[in-house]
Parts: sequence; C-alpha cells; structure tokens
Amino acid sequence: MATVINQPAVDRQDPRRWWALAALVASMLVLGFDLTILNVALPTMAGQLDASTGEQQWMADAYVIVFAALMLPAGLLGDRFGRRRMLVTGLGIFLVGSLLGALVDSVELVVAARAVMGLGGALVMPLAMAVLPALFAPGERTRAVGIVSAAAALGAPLGPIVGGWLLDHFWWGSIFLINVPMVAIGITACVFLLPETTDPSSPTVDAASTALTAAGLGALIYGIIEAPVRGWGDPLVLAMLGGAVALIAALVLRERHLPRPMLDMALLRNRGFLLNTVAATLVMFVLSGLMFVLPPYLQAVLGHDAFGTGVRLLPMMGGLIVAAKGAEPVVRRFGPRAVISCGLVVLAFAAILGSRTHADSGYGFTALWLSIAGLGFGFAVVPSMDSALGALPVERAGSGTGLLMTVRQVGSAIGIALLGSLLSGVYVDRLDTGGLPSGAADTAGDSVVAAHAVADRLGVPGLIGSADEAYIDGMATVLLVSGIAALVTALLVAALLPKAPPSPDAEMARRTENARQ
Repeated sequence: MATVINQPAVDRQDPRRWWALAALVASMLVLGFDLTILNVALPTMAGQLDASTGEQQWMADAYVIVFAALMLPAGLLGDRFGRRRMLVTGLGIFLVGSLLGALVDSVELVVAARAVMGLGGALVMPLAMAVLPALFAPGERTRAVGIVSAAAALGAPLGPIVGGWLLDHFWWGSIFLINVPMVAIGITACVFLLPETTDPSSPTVDAASTALTAAGLGALIYGIIEAPVRGWGDPLVLAMLGGAVALIAALVLRERHLPRPMLDMALLRNRGFLLNTVAATLVMFVLSGLMFVLPPYLQAVLGHDAFGTGVRLLPMMGGLIVAAKGAEPVVRRFGPRAVISCGLVVLAFAAILGSRTHADSGYGFTALWLSIAGLGFGFAVVPSMDSALGALPVERAGSGTGLLMTVRQVGSAIGIALLGSLLSGVYVDRLDTGGLPSGAADTAGDSVVAAHAVADRLGVPGLIGSADEAYIDGMATVLLVSGIAALVTALLVAALLPKAPPSPDAEMARRTENARQ
C-alpha cells in the first residue's frame, strides 16, 4: 500500500513519476476535449431528443457550471482525504456520468449526466495539478506543468475532431462512451503509479461554506454565461450576479471567523502565489477570446465542418507543445518574470496580427498567427502555473490549486462573456439586413451561422457576404482588445512580479542542483 507523504518530493524522487504523469495526461485530455466535444453533437442530439434551444444550452452549460462551482471544495477534499484517493474518485464519478450520458434517451437525463461529469471533472482538474509538487523537484516540475497544461489545451481542438469522426460512424451517445476506456486507463494508472499525499491537519469540510461556495460560484458562472445571450440588463442575469456577490460575500465573512477556513486567505497574501494566479487568469481571459471567435470563423466564413475546424486549430497546439517543451530551460536561464512577460507580448502580437484578418485572408494567415499564439500562451501560462504551485506549501497543494483553478475558470468565463458581448455588438451593428422581414433580420443577427441559414432559406446571397464581413469585423475587434489586454498584463507582470518569487521550493531547488554537481 502506498504510504502517505507529507514532505516535498525532492528528497525521494519516485522513479515511476513520469509514468504517473502519463496517467495525469490521459485524464486531462479527457477533460479537455469533453469541454468541446458536445458542441459537435448538439445539432444531432437536438433533432433526436427534440430539444429546444434553451435545453441545448443546459446540456452544454450543466457541465461547466458544476465544474467551476466545485473545484474549490474539491481541492480541500484532496488535502484532507488524500489527493490520489479523491483524484481516482473524481475519475470514477466522471466515468459513471459518461456511461449515463451514453445510455439515456431524454434531455433531462443528458443534463443530469453532464452535471455528474462536471462533478467528477471538478475533482480531477485541481488535484491533477496538486500532485505535481509531490512528484517532481522544482526544476522538473516546470516541464511536468507544461506537459499537463498542453494535454488540457490539446483537448479543445480534439473535441471537434473526435466528435466529428464518431458522429460520422456511430450514434450520438458515442461521444460519451469514448470517455470510458480513457478514464479506465487513468484510474488504473493512478492507483498503481501515484503516491498518496495528504494533509492530516487540513480543516474539516464545512457544509455551510461548501454550500455557499458551490451556490455562489454556480450563480456567478451561470450569470456570466447567460449575459451575452439575454443581455447584461436582463432580470435573471442581474439576479444571478447579485446573488453570487451576496453568497460569496457571506462565504468570506463566515470564513474569516473560522479557526481553520476552507478558503485560506493566507494564500492570497502570498505575493508569489497571488500574482502568478492573476497572470495565469489573465492569460486564460485572452485565450478564451481567441478560442471563442475562431470556430464560427472557420466553420461559417471559411466553410469547414466540425472535424475540419478541429484539425485547423492544431497549429495553436503545436506552438503550445513547443513552448511546454522549451519552458524549463528558458525559465532556468532568465527567470519566470521575464519568460511570462515575453510570452504575453508574443500572445499580444499574435492577437493583434489576427485582428488584421480579412474575408480573403484564407486559412494560411490564420494558421500563422495561431502558431504564434500557441507559443505565447505556452511561455506565459506554464511558468505562471509552475510558480504559483511552487509558492504553495506542499501540504496545502490541494486547496491552493483548487483556488488557482477556480479563479482561472472564472476568468475564462468572464473573458468569453465580455468578449462575446463585444463580438455580438459589432456583428449586429455591421450586418446589413435591409429588405429582410423583421423576424428573419432578428434571426440573422443572432449569429453568422444563423445568417447563412436565413440566406439559404430566403435565397439572399448578399446576406452571406454581409454576415461574413460583419463577423470578421467583430472578430478583429475582439482580437485587438485581447492583444491590448495581453500587453497590459505583460507590463503588470514585469512591474509587479518578484524576480525570484518567494517559494518553499527555493532552498530545495538549490540543494538539488548542488547534489547533482
């Protein structure tokens, strides 16, 4: 039986650690492509399940809301009951949800299955990162973080690729069933390869704080998701956002009076952890803008199907893989502050370059700036995540990583909501719907895909050109704003991030290097 480890892993490098990392990569790949694979199947599922637009939204959002709402308490559960145990539990819950999704035949049960999968994913995502400090010494940890980050990011374009192939050959339930063998492999590998780590002194799981956390973050994420669709002034959106603020404020007030709080505010007073978390979150804000605008451009404007769209997102993953592989020696040579700042500048350059896209630019130009964006993203997010993890005491790795991943997820959701609203505003303003019936004009203003459908139905080819131009103008605006945000973040990182972030690993890194010499 694996022993419980409460000390850093530097003094006892486990020879199985790279095999254990492979298990984590398999788990993160599943979570990554499950965020996007459903989008490919929604039209088919809507037809066979007779799902309305609102029900389709719930099928997609149930996973994201539960996933984001429960990551923070999930990290604490890992600290208290064992990170490997809870990671395996999360994978098991995800497997059950996948089996349920593959076998059901109603909208309500699909939504329930997606919520169960979100619960499992909430346990897996932070704890997969949290075990890295116990497996790897500081130098190797940068490479490990890069590999895990690349696996999670690679899943996004794999979703449409895998989903498109499955739908061409099997029924829609296969998009859930594909998770089963990969999760089973991940569970087996985690059981046999991962050491158990825990913090026996971690606070007990407080039911009231957990409920406030889940309800507050769930309301926040739901309000953010709905805002671009319903409008920021919609009563439901305002109620959700207001309720989220009240619930999260109640959580903070309650936690301040507990002797061992679930939300450890001391972590946020750690400058290295706080600033690297902010940097990683702002990187995700920018990346979410890029990933939000690209699929409709590739599908509607350039005319590729879901499978082809996924394939054409791979240049970004190529750049990310290169950055993940090269981040460790570059960080060792120049330090995380310089690398994060330069990565953000490269990301900003890619976004601003992408904002020069025109209707006749073609895919070659898109592939160019996507590759550059992948490099920038990798060199920004890998060292920021690694430095944030390194600033955590090993015994608080679960709760700290849960906080880190929760803030990242919220930042990504906010990025999609704000940039999506910006895109929608520019698109509607530039779209020429003159001569169309009011109902058709409203439908065409919903999205570029809807405009193409209206044009085909009414035989108005000029609407397609107008919609494409309007969408490209909106995409260019989003990319320009994303580039400016990345530049501002780069300046903040260069000015505020410590040159050598305070970290419990610093002395261990020095001792390890001396031992090697």
